[in-house]
Parts: sequence; C-alpha cells; structure tokens
Amino acid sequence: MMTFTLVFLAALALATVTRLWLAARHVRYIQAHRNAVPAGFSEQISLAAHQKAADYSSAKTRLNMAGIVVELAVLLLFTLGGGLQALDTFWRGVLGEGGNLGHGMALIVSAFVLMTLIELPVSLYRTFGVEARFGFNKMTLKLYFGDLLKQTLLAAVFGLPLLLLVLWLMARMGDNWWLYVWLAWMTFNVLALAIYPTYIAPLFNKFSPMQDMELKARIESLLKKCGFTSQGLFVMDGSRRSNHGNAYFTGFGKAKRIVFFDTLLSRLQPAEIEAVLAHELGHFKLRHVIKRMAWTFAVSLAFLWVLGFLIDKEWFYQGLGVAEQSTAMALLLFVLVAPVFTFLLQPLMALYSRKHEFEADEYAAQHASASDLMRALVTLYKDNASTLTPDPLHSAFYDSHPPAASRIQRLQGAHYFL
Repeated sequence: MMTFTLVFLAALALATVTRLWLAARHVRYIQAHRNAVPAGFSEQISLAAHQKAADYSSAKTRLNMAGIVVELAVLLLFTLGGGLQALDTFWRGVLGEGGNLGHGMALIVSAFVLMTLIELPVSLYRTFGVEARFGFNKMTLKLYFGDLLKQTLLAAVFGLPLLLLVLWLMARMGDNWWLYVWLAWMTFNVLALAIYPTYIAPLFNKFSPMQDMELKARIESLLKKCGFTSQGLFVMDGSRRSNHGNAYFTGFGKAKRIVFFDTLLSRLQPAEIEAVLAHELGHFKLRHVIKRMAWTFAVSLAFLWVLGFLIDKEWFYQGLGVAEQSTAMALLLFVLVAPVFTFLLQPLMALYSRKHEFEADEYAAQHASASDLMRALVTLYKDNASTLTPDPLHSAFYDSHPPAASRIQRLQGAHYFL
C-alpha cells in the first residue's frame, strides 16, 4: 500500500515539475525572441503582430501553469486527501452499501461535478480574461453558461446511459468485462461521430450552406479531383464566439460535411481557402482520421486491460486513500491517476500528429498550390496570434502541429508551386 503511494507521488511530482518547467522555458523563449520577427516572415508579419502573438502565447501558457497547480491540488484532495473516500462514505449512507449501480453512478457523477466546479474559475478567466484581452473572445456570460448547460444536458442524455452500461458490464461480465466495455466504448464513439454533424453541432452553432457560388464551384472542382464526396459545404458562425478561424471535416460515410468558419472565409483569398481545404482533404485521403481512431481504440483497450488487473488489488485503492473497493471506485481512480503515469508518452503522440500534418501539407501542395498554402498559413498564424517562436523542446513535447517555420520550409522544398 505505502509502496504504491510513494510510486504515485513520485510519478505525480515528475509529471508536475516537468509540465511547469516546460511551460516556464516556453515563456522565456518566446519573450527572448519577442522583439524581432523571424527571418522569412518579416514581409508578411509586422513586429506589432509578432509581439501580440508572443504576449498572447505567454499569457495562455502562464494560465496553463496555474491550471497545472489547480489540477495537482484537486487530484491530491480527491485521492490521498480523502475526497473520494468522503464521497463514497456519503453515498453509502444515502444509498446503502457500495457495489450497486445507483451508488456507482452517484459516486462518479458527483466527483466529476465537483471537479468541474473547482476548475470553472480557470475556464472563465481563460475566456473572459486572456481571450478577451487579446481581442478573440466574442462570448457573453449568457452564451458561456448557455453552452455549459447544453453540454451538461448532452452529458446526461448520452453519458449517463453509457456509464450505467459500463458499470453493469463491469459487474456482470466476469473477468473479461474489460473487453465488453471496450466494445461498448467503440460503438458509442462511432455512433457519436455519425450523429454529431446533424444533431449535436447545430445545438451550439448555426451551419449555413455556402452561398459564394464562385468559391463553391472552385471547391467542388477540387473535391472531384481528389475523389471526395460530402453531404455539403457549410459555413459556421464561429465569429459568434471567437475571432479564431478554422476549417474541418466532420462525420463519416454519407454524413460527411466540410465546415468553414466564417472568420476563415473573411480572411483568406479563394485560392488560399482551396489550399487549406486540400490540406484537410489530405488528412481524409491519407486515412489519418481512421489511423488516429485505431490508435485511440488500441490504447483504450490496453488501459481497460490494466484496469482489469488493478480492480481487485487492495493496494491500488488503499495506496490512493480509499478504504472500500468497488467497480465504480476503481474506474474513477483509474481515470484520475492514469494520466500521471502516461504523461511521458505525450511526445510520441505529438510526433505522430506532426507527421500527419506534414503529410497533409504535401498532399495539399500536390493537389492545390504550395505557395497559396504558405500564404494561408502565415495569415492564419498572424490572425490567430500563434507564436512563430515556440520553445523547441516545449513544441516537441506538446504540439500536434509543426512550428510555422518548419511547415513553410518543407513546403518551399516540395517544388509543387502550381
């Protein structure tokens, strides 16, 4: 018991110190390069825009550092601090002895509600402090809490039945319950992808068919050339919440949609929009989405197998400050502490994602224009205030997208200037 407690504390200390150290050096590196636009960008990005990106990135990173400290305090409070044990004791007094589905549901839901409330101030400051200070936030408090209410209702409608099913499978399917839970989890994710574009996304944003006929014809020509079919081209009112711009695919099969933020369309030229879309098409045609889903499902299977091993180990519970064993408590503890032990795998996942981004850039250069994509990237980096000078180690550890300079350099060497 004490041995596992020490292992947990050591892993938690390593992860926390590493995260804070990486964040601190990221801020130092950005500020050290704040007063000079990197070579190759000086003609497109002004010093004022570069400095805004430096200050915005630094502010976000400093807030993330505060979030890391809050996460640490919450995790220690709920585990070794006795928080989960107190919740378990409370619900046993209300609903009877642990082990029944009602007790398990109440324990897990109440724990996550409390954690959400504790972390809410950080989220509010991120939106109405940092994002607002740099001119990106368009949300009102009414819209923010309206979104939160919708998310809570969706979590209740979809999440509670899934949680009930998972706890039932854990209790009834014997030693191989983890395999049945994995199958249920996969099925849920596939169904969520299928219904999200049509039924969930419209609850938060308005999606209108693209009205620019010239741009639409250009995009449809690209889709035909790439052998891609979709349910339609849509423009999303992203400007209702933020000044950030983006484009993405959503759904699969006949439910596939191509979505452009209205902020993106207002900033890029038609040829640049085509190049950005070609990049997104690259992700689809190169099966990046399927590969990432397969990777996610494989990792979730491994995690559930590990939980299957831990679920009846007394030292697992007592080492994390819990006296009574139950399937619900095992699941809750595992969800909370697993990131502590897998944190150092983050660079591998980031590397895998950056590889896909480079491949999608190359696909875009072949099917649209490398020069147009480069101009679009520079515009998006400038308008989104993304730093051009991230700390190399921080970027390698976390970033799912390669730094701007690396992407531009790759595209310049691709020789696909159409």
